[in-house]
Amino acid sequence: MTKTLVVGLDGASWELLDPWIEAGKLPNLAALRDTGTWAGTRSCLPPVTFPNWKCYSSGKDPGGFGVFWFENVDLAAGEINVMNGGDYDTAELWDYLNDEGQSAGVINMPTMYPPRDIDDLVVAGGPDAVEGEYRSISSGYTSPPELAEELENRFKYSVHPDPLLSSNDERGAEVDAILDLLEKRFEVATTLMDERDLDFVHVTLFYLNVLHHFFWDDEPSLRAWQLVDEWVGRLDDRTDLNLVLMSDHGCDATQTEFYINEWLAENGYQVRDTSVDAVLTRVGLDRENLLAVAKRAGLVDTLARVVPESIQQLVPQKDGVKRDRKLEAIDLEQTKVVASGQGPVYINSRFDVESVRESLMADLREVEDEHGPLFTDVYRGEDVYNGPYVDAGPEVVVDQRPGVHVNDGIGGGTIQSGPDRWAAENTPYGIFAASGPDFEPQGELDRISILDIAPTVLAAHGCPVPTDMRGEVLPVFDEDPAVGERDPLSIEDAVGSDDGDAVEDRLKQLGYME
Repeated sequence: MTKTLVVGLDGASWELLDPWIEAGKLPNLAALRDTGTWAGTRSCLPPVTFPNWKCYSSGKDPGGFGVFWFENVDLAAGEINVMNGGDYDTAELWDYLNDEGQSAGVINMPTMYPPRDIDDLVVAGGPDAVEGEYRSISSGYTSPPELAEELENRFKYSVHPDPLLSSNDERGAEVDAILDLLEKRFEVATTLMDERDLDFVHVTLFYLNVLHHFFWDDEPSLRAWQLVDEWVGRLDDRTDLNLVLMSDHGCDATQTEFYINEWLAENGYQVRDTSVDAVLTRVGLDRENLLAVAKRAGLVDTLARVVPESIQQLVPQKDGVKRDRKLEAIDLEQTKVVASGQGPVYINSRFDVESVRESLMADLREVEDEHGPLFTDVYRGEDVYNGPYVDAGPEVVVDQRPGVHVNDGIGGGTIQSGPDRWAAENTPYGIFAASGPDFEPQGELDRISILDIAPTVLAAHGCPVPTDMRGEVLPVFDEDPAVGERDPLSIEDAVGSDDGDAVEDRLKQLGYME
């Protein structure tokens, strides 16, 4: 049986890559499209790391596993909590491979911290594997646990770059550190696949999308993609390997920042309380300014060690408060609606939910900038999600127009602005490409769903497809693999975690929860 390597290219979009491919700057990606199969993909809403890496690996949308964004909002209980890997109630692609007697490795996968046991290995990654604010994790991110020491000794592996990229002006050591990380991901994935004779390996290049966010199509992003292109050439030359390239979502140049909770307050859906954060914001004291000063002084690690987390949390971000601090800034008894970033919107059950939802959706459809409506559509939650967790999800979901960043900060005062911290924003339109002995070249396919990838990989390995996967096996085979269906696996043994605060800190530093 042929091995399969899936390379997860966080935030990759053909909108970014096509001009470089046409200019001859990414020759191996061009060759892969010419000789293999490729397509654009559609992500689940919202088009974000949490939940879309799990949408890919489970073949389900968020209604099937219960995580709808980086945070879980429960207005009835008055709680907002940051999600981690133990909160996803689903088995994944590699669990089904294991159940069919095949070995798998998962390297640098977002949504996988804390790591859980599979046969053979898990290396957690992305924004959620953290140790403390501003600091990379040094242990506890692998399964089995001793693998971390091997990775560090053999490959000088690290989960996060040092120094951490935190602004558009940092084009030197911060970018070099990311490029070094991307190189290490490929080295680890290919070496462990061969040495351990693994049937399947997934590797994610998470910090690729961090470069997109800060630089879009500028030189740092191109440097990273040329590194990827070199590896694609090496991997595509292997005759013993199925190579799959895919992304969790796409990206496009940011045109507009829309501060949705500020808009909700302006339009009578949200009532505010005065918080300490609002006072500090008015005097210009925010995390972005303090981080810049600490980095210039070389004090980031020192401050992270000596300043208690409770004190660090009191310093607001420039765009206002996030996560559970949002509830401190509003009068929940009088507030009808609270939004997360980039899509999910929650209605307070203290009010007539259907009446509020009807007026809210109509009002959101009218929001515009100079380029037109901010949203390609506004949905009821139950119209975009399927599965046992739909009722726990948002009542409304906005599909942000490419180029629009829906920011959920409370207290910044601005409703709309031009690009702020991010030069590029997530879109639902990602990439897929495949070549190898088990795939018949098909050229360009019509746009596919991110949910189609897991069933297709299972079919390539001769495994039946679970009945709760919502994707389809793609037409990339010479003959119908006819693998049939199977009952789903439970994930009762998935590992939980009490590291929500640490996860939140890392998300903030990367700009996901500004």
